[in-house]
Amino acid sequence: MHDAGESERAGFLTGAFLVVCAFYFLVFAAGYQLFPVVPLRLREFGASLAESGRFQTAFMLGSGFGALVTGPLADRLGPRRVLRTASLAVVGILVAYAFLDVRWMFYVLAPLHGLLWSALRTASVAKVGGILLLKHRAQGLSLFGLTGPAGVAVGPLAGLWLMPRVGFSWMLILLAGVFLSLHLLIGVLPAEAPREIEAPRLFQRPDPHVWGPVAGMMLLGLGFGPLPPYSAQEAKVLALAWPSAFLTCFALGMMAIRGLLALTGMGRRPVALLPAMAALAAGGYGLLAFLPGDLGRHVAAGLVYGAGYGMVHTLMLTHLMETTPPHRRGAATGAFFFAFDAATALGALGLGWIMEHGGFRRGWAVGAGVMLLAVPVARRIAQTGGATAPEPSAILEG
Repeated sequence: MHDAGESERAGFLTGAFLVVCAFYFLVFAAGYQLFPVVPLRLREFGASLAESGRFQTAFMLGSGFGALVTGPLADRLGPRRVLRTASLAVVGILVAYAFLDVRWMFYVLAPLHGLLWSALRTASVAKVGGILLLKHRAQGLSLFGLTGPAGVAVGPLAGLWLMPRVGFSWMLILLAGVFLSLHLLIGVLPAEAPREIEAPRLFQRPDPHVWGPVAGMMLLGLGFGPLPPYSAQEAKVLALAWPSAFLTCFALGMMAIRGLLALTGMGRRPVALLPAMAALAAGGYGLLAFLPGDLGRHVAAGLVYGAGYGMVHTLMLTHLMETTPPHRRGAATGAFFFAFDAATALGALGLGWIMEHGGFRRGWAVGAGVMLLAVPVARRIAQTGGATAPEPSAILEG
């Protein structure tokens, strides 16, 4: 197999591995660059506070429904082909955003963009899994798993810095140029080996045991929904010197807790940590709602919520991978990400409405209440979880 041969000769830090890491980083950086910036653009076009969050609602609905089919699609067509096609399509959408002068067109393009984003995520994970040999997989996936949070940390910071300096249109054109370069780079990735078994159907019904993690991810997504589009808007209203403080610290919190647990270990039953991490996420959300102050509140809440959120996401996916047969993991993973993305869309819509009519802190308070509901669900999953160690693939998302 070409992928394995290259890894055998050069370890896991091959050119192909680094290309996929760079690509995955850019996928998250681009998404989280747009989530806080497009609502500000929509406000310039006359959108209300509640309406400005509908871009993320439409985007995440497209991503959520896309998650049900993009995983099996990568199995059928090959991850490399999906990455090339989807990245080129994203170039066109980013250029279109740059020249839009009516806000309803953002809502039309957002679901398609979300669908392509979902394809890029799932195909990147599939491709890196094929590049790494088993003996390099744990080390390689640990590094790969940091690229998504790193993109979350950089994206809002870059977007909120660039927009007032170069303007929204030029920012999107520059981003489109980055994706065009990545589209060309993907061409150097090794082709997949010929398929030896029949590809799965484009849609499979998930097994019954999936519904526990699905319920947990729905609650997590409902709370997460308003954070990307509205945390930066609150920062703008408060005239914070660091408008991306919450989102950047959120990503730093995710990376910090993963680094800490990598050093200390997670024990024989990592899923046992799930209730404590759900409570940590709820506590961070509570800081955003009730802690006095402005910038310090965003920084503290981002760090604490990010640490809890990142591990809840990871531990639930770990549990799912442990309890699902290999031939059913595509359907299980699709349901898992559909639940989170669809709930994220609804959270942005519903909690955005509350913020429009009751203020930011009231919306954050309701979000903290939703996160508290995730704690008993996490406790139930931990009580029924297996005792096996997690597979390395479980750290890839989140």
